[in-house]
Amino acid sequence: MTEVLFYHLTESKLEDALPALLEKSVERGWRVVLQTVEEARRDRLDQHLWTFREDSFLPHGTDTGVLAAEQPVLLTVKDHNPNGASVRFLVDGADPGDLSSYERVVFMFDGHDAAQLEGARSHWKRLKGEGHRLTYWQQSDDGRWIKKA
Repeated sequence: MTEVLFYHLTESKLEDALPALLEKSVERGWRVVLQTVEEARRDRLDQHLWTFREDSFLPHGTDTGVLAAEQPVLLTVKDHNPNGASVRFLVDGADPGDLSSYERVVFMFDGHDAAQLEGARSHWKRLKGEGHRLTYWQQSDDGRWIKKA
């Protein structure tokens, strides 16, 4: 079964927390597909991942690029896996679709957005019922991740 992690953003914005998790994934040699809900958001995240820190380099691209299948981190709005990723990040309430082809799935949701909270709860119930291994992480006051369940 797929390992599913829920990251509950309470102290920072997605743009602040996401890059570190993506960097760790790339450091481990994992290919990642990151799904959001709209093209404009995908494109803003794409731009942000190039500039989030002055000394950073996070190799990535979007599914509209000519080398999409070769990207270690691929941003998309679709439920597909063109770069053969083993890890899928779902942000902004993106619909997970079929998760069976992934080793790990990461839901990141804004704790101040009622729709994202409800969506995360719904996904938790469904995926737990399907027998996936679930963990729940919440931010501490200083923005560190603490495993709660």
